[in-house]
Amino acid sequence: MNGRERREEEVRRLLAPPGLRLPPDVLPGAVARGTRLRHRTRALRRLLWLLLVAVAVAFAVWAAATEPWHRPPLDVSPVFTGG
Repeated sequence: MNGRERREEEVRRLLAPPGLRLPPDVLPGAVARGTRLRHRTRALRRLLWLLLVAVAVAFAVWAAATEPWHRPPLDVSPVFTGG
């Protein structure tokens, strides 16, 4: 056994200790829990994207309606300086 094989064997022993067995009903529960978590995460991500699009559309509608880039009209007339 060379050095590489010895290191691989040590890593295998550390990652899978002998005698550690899981009950047979753990895997389906973990899969179901992971699936629910993935669905919740996906739904939350879609909701946030929908909220972002709604905010962008609301901002575009507000900007088109109020035209904030135009200067407001003057309420007073300019001062007359001519003779």
